[in-house]
Amino acid sequence: MQQAMLFQPEGLVAGIDEAGRGPLAGPVVAAAVILCAEQPIAGLADSKKLSAVRREALAVEIRQRAVAFAVAWADAAEIDALNILAATMLAMRRAILGLRVTPRAVLVDGNRLPRLAFGQFRLDGEAVVGGDDRIAAISAASILAKTARDRIMVSMDALYPGYEFARHKGYGTEVHRERLQRFGPCPEHRRSFAPVKAAS
Repeated sequence: MQQAMLFQPEGLVAGIDEAGRGPLAGPVVAAAVILCAEQPIAGLADSKKLSAVRREALAVEIRQRAVAFAVAWADAAEIDALNILAATMLAMRRAILGLRVTPRAVLVDGNRLPRLAFGQFRLDGEAVVGGDDRIAAISAASILAKTARDRIMVSMDALYPGYEFARHKGYGTEVHRERLQRFGPCPEHRRSFAPVKAAS
């Protein structure tokens, strides 16, 4: 997998990615992963290109073999209060702060970086478009974020069974929109999103 970076920082580098910007319900989840260069993990790729079974298997391997990892999120209320972009950046900052090892720099999937100043300390960082399919640490973060969010949505299905969250994970599928119209929003819906607002 290509390690294409504009800068070459000394020391450990964390990959950052998120899952769940588009759904109508549930949190946006971010993960930060520092991989061990001497122990590459085979099969890493953008989580969207992997089957659920393969994602889960890789998530176990990442958690076992990474130098450090952390998963964090911003919930629906925070998304509504801040907007989805700001909530995504907040979740990423929380994931960085959750690492038990401080990286020298971060590589973030996409075209935006979260604020990388933490008190008097500042990390170097680069936003990499398509990084979740090009850079191993970002691919690993993509997999951890996606599998963690899927588990959250399955647990929400038990709390709000009428919406079938385990089936669509909060995305705006036909089934979800029909249930939203029938039952109205639950506390996990993003009320600032137009389809939810229309059903309120």
